[in-house]
Formats: sequence, C-alpha cells, structure tokens
Amino acid sequence: MNSILSSMRRRFWLGALLALGSSAVTVGAQTGTWPNKPIRIVVAFPPGGLTDAYARMYAEQLTAKLGVPAVVENKPGAGAIIGIDTVAKSAPDGYTLLMTTSGTVWQNRVLYSKLPYNLDKDLVPIAVFPSGPLVAGVPEKLPVTNMKEFIQYAKQNPTTMGTYAPGSYPHMVADQVNRNDGTKILSVHYRGETSMWVDLVSGQTQIAIGSYQAFATVQGRGVRPIGVTGPYRSPKLPDVPTLLEQGIDPKLMSLEGGLPLMAPAGTPEPILQALSQIAVEGANTQRAAQLREAFAIPNKPKNLEGTRADWARDVPIWIKMAVDLGIKLD
Repeated sequence: MNSILSSMRRRFWLGALLALGSSAVTVGAQTGTWPNKPIRIVVAFPPGGLTDAYARMYAEQLTAKLGVPAVVENKPGAGAIIGIDTVAKSAPDGYTLLMTTSGTVWQNRVLYSKLPYNLDKDLVPIAVFPSGPLVAGVPEKLPVTNMKEFIQYAKQNPTTMGTYAPGSYPHMVADQVNRNDGTKILSVHYRGETSMWVDLVSGQTQIAIGSYQAFATVQGRGVRPIGVTGPYRSPKLPDVPTLLEQGIDPKLMSLEGGLPLMAPAGTPEPILQALSQIAVEGANTQRAAQLREAFAIPNKPKNLEGTRADWARDVPIWIKMAVDLGIKLD
C-alpha cells in the first residue's frame, strides 16, 4: 500500500507541475514555497553572443511565469571556470542557475587536470538550448573559399584561429585539423565572441568559428564564410557547405553541441521540472522564434526527460573525443 501511495504522490506532483497552474511550487519543509525571492542566472561568458542572449530571454520568461525577478549575472573568465564554480557551490534551492556552453561542462572534466568542482557530481542539467551550426569565417583578403583551401594555406603560412573559450568546439576543430593535416594552427582564446570577430576583421587572426548572429555583425566588414559546423547547413547560409560535406573529420564534425542550463546537484525534482517546462514552453513564444531566426537555429530545447536522455548519450562521446585529442588546458 505504501508503494502505491508513493507512486500516486509522484504522479500527482508531475501532473501538477507540468500544468504549472500556479507560479509557486511547494517542495517541502526545507525550501518551503518556491520561488519566493529573485532567481539568478550566472552566465559564464561576457554580455553579447548566443549564451548571453538565451539567458536573458529565459530570465524574462521566468519573471513572467513565476512572478519573481530573474536576473542575469555575467561571470566570464578562466575558460568559464569562474562562472561554473559560482553555481556549483551555490545552495541547491532553485535560486542560482548556470548558462554556459556544452564544452565547458562536458569536456572540461578531462581537459583540465584539476577543477574546483566535480562536473560529474556538482551540477545537473535542466535544458540544453540548441546553438545551431557555427560559422567558420576568414578575412576576405585571405585567398581561400573553403576549409580545404584554408588548410593548404595554413600549411604554408603562420595561422591563428579565434575561439570563444579554451576547450570550445573551435579549439577542438583547430587541434584536430593540426593532427590530421599537419598544420600548426595556433588557437587564440577570447572571453566570448565579440572581440574574437573584431580581431578577425582587422586581420589579427586568420579564421574564427562562432554563432551565425555574431558572425553576421562582421560579415559586411570583410569576412567570408567558408563552412559551417554540425550535420546540416545553416538556414541563413544555405549555399555554404558544412565542414562535414567538405570532408573535414567526420567524427568531430557530425557532433552538435549546445548551451546547457544547469542547477546545483540536489535541487529538488519539482523545481527542475518547473524550470525545464518554462524553457520548453518559452521556446514556442514569438520572442524565442525571433532569437532562433537571428541566430539561424532550427531546433528547440527538449523537456527534462529528453534532456537527460541526450545528456547520457552525448556526453560520453564528447569526453572520449577530448581524451583522444589529448588536449590539456592546465
């Protein structure tokens, strides 16, 4: 009988939570009625760029749905370690969340020998916001029109690639190309995308990889797209072939990262469900559609169950890729 009652209680909670008929969720004596104070979303990157844009949109959705202020706090630096550490060591009460890139919480566990937190134990996913295909761009003065030509150029000339963080997807691309093709592309890590693309325009770097929206801000200033990452073309650049189509490392190029929204481990399940549901419902708003249009993103975040299933499937693949490449950032 106790097991039947327990099962009924669980079904009741999930049903009530998914309906979200009320802005408050009772989660027990320790946390009381949640939320009853402001919610903080820590972004591990500076303002601007896709990670920050998603966080600010989600903060607006939280405020509208829950009736309490949700604020974004940018804490960039140290390859996102500063921002992640802030959330990993916060109370698991649903009032401090993390928005970052997938590489910083998937691969950093093997890219760094020592971290101030445990990525296997200290954080749990709520949703993963898709990032869409990333754009590889070069200065128009560079005599290349695709990635194969760029690789040939890099074999004969000193070459640097801008990335938005150590251990990020662009960093992995540069390292893999070096290993596969004998180039010596030097990765230059920025604290976000804005300054990365500005330096590409001025010719301080020879290639950069980042979000379409950030790329679009400099496209008319002398930057040429030569490919996009992931398994499908960008809706905004339909004539630009994927790096996969160009024959660049299929194992790496078929992978697609994203922007995880996370909470400290131990956050009550009803709160995680509520936060996830707001992300899913928010993806159907006009504001979210406009953001995806600006960043050329065709996909939407999944619910908590789908997020956890993708997490369990994809994270080991990304970790193995980092191990195989042998990159160490400390």
